[in-house]
Amino acid sequence: MPRVTGIGGVFVKARDPKALAAWYRDALGMDVQDWGGAQLWNDVPEGARTYGVWSAFAEKSDYFAPSERPFMINLRVDDVDGLIAQLKARGDRVLDRVEDSEFGKFRYVVDPEGTLLELFQPAP
Repeated sequence: MPRVTGIGGVFVKARDPKALAAWYRDALGMDVQDWGGAQLWNDVPEGARTYGVWSAFAEKSDYFAPSERPFMINLRVDDVDGLIAQLKARGDRVLDRVEDSEFGKFRYVVDPEGTLLELFQPAP
């Protein structure tokens, strides 16, 4: 059964994304990169490394649409197309939005409370 394997990232809207990113860098010590976010690495005993991402988007960004919430959650999954098929079969709100890149596959679903979930299957 396809499933979520971790949090890929948390994305927030901000009045001033650059200032907010600077605060996260200066106050919390996060390694904010030029692209506006930070990869948060997790080392596990088996030696595998995973990471989550934090990033701020402009307050007026429509990237989180159709959600009106000020945040979006990216969930890492093991079989994104299988999970999308499963969600559609359940009658969940799956968006037609599809993104494939060198980083992996991205698909989108809206939860019952209206939060946009970005489902991410990393590239092999």
